[in-house]
Amino acid sequence: MFVTPAYAQAAGSAGAAGAFAQFIPLILIFAIMYFLMIRPQQKRAKLHREMVAALKKGDQVITQGGIIGKVSTVRDDEVEVEVATGVKVRVVRASITQVLNPTAPVAANS
Repeated sequence: MFVTPAYAQAAGSAGAAGAFAQFIPLILIFAIMYFLMIRPQQKRAKLHREMVAALKKGDQVITQGGIIGKVSTVRDDEVEVEVATGVKVRVVRASITQVLNPTAPVAANS
């Protein structure tokens, strides 16, 4: 019943430090998830965007459906892929998963 004000203040400050200590594991879990899952996925997506942006005529590509062909025409958001002689398929640019044989730029004769 006769609690001094100093004891009452000490108990309140220990509770605030304890509340912060409860958030430390949550912060650590988020940091681990960021470096193990989110960051590598963003890096992979960036590489895919760069690969799709660099597509040009003559590249041999694989689509998400497993079709292997050679790029014959590149448009804004679609690519025309020649699967066999005279057989061309229009494919959305984002569905290209891999470039097998990129064509090298023609070197200047000197």
